[in-house]
Amino acid sequence: MNKLFSLCLIIAFLCVSCDRDEDPVAVRGCMDDIAINYDPDITVPCNHCCKYSCDTEVTPLNLIYPSNFPTPDIPMWNLLTEEGVNLGRHLFYDPILSSDNTVSCASCHKQAYAFGDNTQYSFGVNQAIGERNTPVLINSAFQSEFDWDGKSNSLEDQAVRPLFNEVELHNNNWSEILNRIQSSELYPDLFCAAFGTSNIDSSHVLMAIAQFERTLISSNSRFDKWLKGEVQFTNEEIDGFDIYNTERGDCFHCHPIGLFTNNNFHNNGLDPSPFLDLGRYNVTQNPLDEGAFKSPSLRNIEFSAPYMHDGRFATLEEVIDHYDFGGHDSPTVDPLMKYIGVGLLLSPEEKENLKAFLLTLSDQSFMNNPNFSNPF
Repeated sequence: MNKLFSLCLIIAFLCVSCDRDEDPVAVRGCMDDIAINYDPDITVPCNHCCKYSCDTEVTPLNLIYPSNFPTPDIPMWNLLTEEGVNLGRHLFYDPILSSDNTVSCASCHKQAYAFGDNTQYSFGVNQAIGERNTPVLINSAFQSEFDWDGKSNSLEDQAVRPLFNEVELHNNNWSEILNRIQSSELYPDLFCAAFGTSNIDSSHVLMAIAQFERTLISSNSRFDKWLKGEVQFTNEEIDGFDIYNTERGDCFHCHPIGLFTNNNFHNNGLDPSPFLDLGRYNVTQNPLDEGAFKSPSLRNIEFSAPYMHDGRFATLEEVIDHYDFGGHDSPTVDPLMKYIGVGLLLSPEEKENLKAFLLTLSDQSFMNNPNFSNPF
């Protein structure tokens, strides 16, 4: 079974040609011809290359998730392996991906904050400041559009954007990234184990990072245990769940039970028009999408403050107050925002109960999972 799985991986993205120079420390034309950076004439350093091999043994990795989750969105050309995930985890935490070796993916996506950030805007190379709050990376395997405006259609596509964003990792081109990785003592062997080659190209960099991110599954919160009858809720938590999952609180339309997001884009009445950030409109150019942003998962919301695409709310109380107020009207406000101009009119006790329920979505096993932590 492992050999068949390995063969599928090889056919999908490893069957490439490689003309070697006589010089053992340089390899010419060893880039994957489907890679973003493919150049048949490129020369990259290679300290200890392994041969391209179609019998590379990899270990398939199957995701474990509950029955109320959808099927993971995993492309057949990037099936998960233990070796690929291990490589991706190292790349995710390594500042080698940034132009000055100071910033990594994990600099903004911190495990302690549900793989988001605890600042309104994150800092990149040279302390450059981002323009939106860092979105959390929770249950990304079950999503097909990423970023607040959905401009990325896969985790592989999403992973490339921060690399060349001047306020994030601030690289100029793939060659400089690959030269740093190829010259390291660590990565040629890890790429060899994961993909059958130590000659590193952009496609495999992105594939490895995406593999690791797809393993970041959270499904063991107190709420999940309550659903299975393993724990009891307090009266306050039970009332909070009723508020959440009925028209009393009207939360469940955009954050349904399971993933606690519908993975869609909504204008939730944060601002009246005109909008400072047009959100989803920047991707679709559809005027009806002005001011719409992706609904994030509410799992581990206890740890992911500040909230909203611009991090405007510092606490859960502020978020609840926004929806209790009803939100601002505008031509593109979502029809699901049914309490515009009226408000939910929750009592102080109901607000506290709703918060109590939201805190049951905290998953300590996810937050402290050593398989997700810094490997260095």
